[in-house]
Amino acid sequence: MPLSPSISAKDFMTTKVISVAPETDLMGAMRLFLEHRISGAPVIDKRGELVGMLTERDCLQPVITAGYHGESSGGKVADFMTSDVVTVDATVSLLDIAQLFVTTVYRRFPVLVEGRVVGVISRRDIVRAVLELA
Repeated sequence: MPLSPSISAKDFMTTKVISVAPETDLMGAMRLFLEHRISGAPVIDKRGELVGMLTERDCLQPVITAGYHGESSGGKVADFMTSDVVTVDATVSLLDIAQLFVTTVYRRFPVLVEGRVVGVISRRDIVRAVLELA
């Protein structure tokens, strides 16, 4: 069964969101990724607002710099996160989200309701939806 426009992010998103704070140590965030078997997380400030996304890809640059220049690969999440975050509303159809995944490099999008993160939808969630609906 193909994805229907009536099936939305809220139907298949992950609701137990693992997030990090901007002031979190980068190495601590990397440990969190491994511990929870995730490859990225929203960055949420003390007011509960989304201020960025941190991914394994974002973590690689300081590692490369440290390897070539002998510098520390540490720092704060805020120094390495992506600040310009693409988000989706909980009511956006999985079909539209699948199109976003095809046309961007992103592997996950924070899902918002009234500006607050309520979940994360990933490429894997779309694949899971296709299989469950087939």
